[in-house]
Amino acid sequence: MSVTFSKRLMIVWMILSAMTVVYVWLDHSADQDGTLRASTVVTVSAIVIALIKVRIIFREFMEVNHAPAWLCRLTDGWVVLIGTILLGTYLVGSAIAP
Repeated sequence: MSVTFSKRLMIVWMILSAMTVVYVWLDHSADQDGTLRASTVVTVSAIVIALIKVRIIFREFMEVNHAPAWLCRLTDGWVVLIGTILLGTYLVGSAIAP
């Protein structure tokens, strides 16, 4: 049983690592002429990737998937709440910035 568990964690770790590489690629693709520029697509993508990674870490490494249903829903609600706050704050800030 522990061999299957180790394979599963290795696959999850590889997925998290791949998501990090995708973010770094997105970040470098937003640079133009060596000048850093804020990009809504890159920023929103980074927030979404981070939220997905947090949910995977909750479920796989903190083993919330074996917890009672209320705790699974609570952690999912936390991810949605934080995502809404982060995205809302960024988008409102972008809309009112000069």
